[in-house]
Amino acid sequence: MADRTLRGTRIGATSLQGEEGVELSPRRAVEYLTDRGRAFTVMFDADAEPPVEWVDQRSGEVGFLDDEAGRTARTEFEEKEASQRTPWDMLIERRSREELEELLEERLQLLRARRGGGAD
Repeated sequence: MADRTLRGTRIGATSLQGEEGVELSPRRAVEYLTDRGRAFTVMFDADAEPPVEWVDQRSGEVGFLDDEAGRTARTEFEEKEASQRTPWDMLIERRSREELEELLEERLQLLRARRGGGAD
């Protein structure tokens, strides 16, 4: 068994195979545009269908293809962001502003009473 092991190698070591005879598949550069107008390029296999949106690794912004599918995806993305409800939106749906101000005043009075009672 010991005669079959490779001596002098370790896990994660570089490959013993050279690059001779290795043929890379054809590639193509696909350009994406962010909302700020920044363009960035991503390499894909020539046969692969590029996704309509891609996150830029440098800025973290979402970029879209500069074609019809990309414009459609950008519109859907913007609508989705605009339609997301925040906790404030949900609170306003349940209570009026006057009710919220009344509740706030009640809670503040309760806190003030606790502070005043604990300091004696």
